[in-house]
Amino acid sequence: MLIGIDASRAVLSQRTGTENYSFHLIRNLIPLDGENSYRLYFNRSPEPRLFPFSPSLEEVVIPFPRLWTHSRLSWEMMRRPPHLLFVPAHVLPLIHPARSVVTVHDLGYLYYPEAHTSLARVYLDLSTRYNVRFSSHIIAVSKVTKEDLMARYRVPPARITVIYPGCSDIFRPLDEPERLAALKGRYGIADEYLLYVGTIQPRKNLSRLVEAFGILCSREGKRYQLVMAGKRGWLYRQIYGKVEELRLQDRIIFTGYMPDADLPLLFNGASLLVLPSLYEGFGMPLLEAMACGTPVVASRVSALPEVAGEAALLVDPHDVETLAGAMERVLGDEELRSDLRRRGLERAKEFSWDRCARETLAVLKMVGQNDG
Repeated sequence: MLIGIDASRAVLSQRTGTENYSFHLIRNLIPLDGENSYRLYFNRSPEPRLFPFSPSLEEVVIPFPRLWTHSRLSWEMMRRPPHLLFVPAHVLPLIHPARSVVTVHDLGYLYYPEAHTSLARVYLDLSTRYNVRFSSHIIAVSKVTKEDLMARYRVPPARITVIYPGCSDIFRPLDEPERLAALKGRYGIADEYLLYVGTIQPRKNLSRLVEAFGILCSREGKRYQLVMAGKRGWLYRQIYGKVEELRLQDRIIFTGYMPDADLPLLFNGASLLVLPSLYEGFGMPLLEAMACGTPVVASRVSALPEVAGEAALLVDPHDVETLAGAMERVLGDEELRSDLRRRGLERAKEFSWDRCARETLAVLKMVGQNDG
């Protein structure tokens, strides 16, 4: 069976959640499968040796300036269709094989429409409707996403398989004080710090995080900084404005996009990770922090409790005082921090890219064997 994969998201220079999912899943899937052949589709040339060599792997670079998926990839599907097409991080092209599998990552735009542009909301809704109607099978990255698809788009449960993403082995406990000191110096981190990792945008509930941190600063005798690592997203100026309003410019650091090479050290150096999102389809930074042994305070909403299990302190993301209190509690209680570290390390072991790839391959084989 020839399996085609839309790998366009995997070659972006600044990969975040869905792009990293695509990248790591493809890298683990191809060496795992000794039966089928693969054809990866790119809208730009990948870096040399980005994916493991395999005699059963073909890389097809088909650049196109606009509407790549529905125009150029559709043309390729019509001209040389694979037996099955897998789209791990986007949308099915208009023209696609009879057998197809799509991963849906979240439906946050339905819950917090104000956190997206009008055009983005329309596009996300239409593309999701198209995916669930025309794909042979859907992979959901969490039970919450599966339930959302069933409730909001009436997708039969039998057409959805929940497969959790993995966690790269670069995220692990590290004891490298010299490298950490150099990293902190590079980003202007002078004190012990709390950490947020993710796009700087309203859906991540960052204005409330800034307010909660301000409360913490007014209570704690010890000086902390808040490091917010991530690229700017939609309406990011609101969050910057909140920092200025509360006069926390000297206590809050925006690093911009953080390369993968720096993230493990950044997690290891943090006193805790705070992930107060209003909605997450999965919540990769939570998993990465746990794998590094970093204590976590996170929202008690969407998929975050599902991923964290009993390994994080979960709070109501709408209650600023409660969020501040949770951060203060973790920072002031060494026994609690140790317990969260231990629980987090154990919980993170349950998520691996090898497991994700094996379960994904099982779905691809199932769909490939069905009549299209």
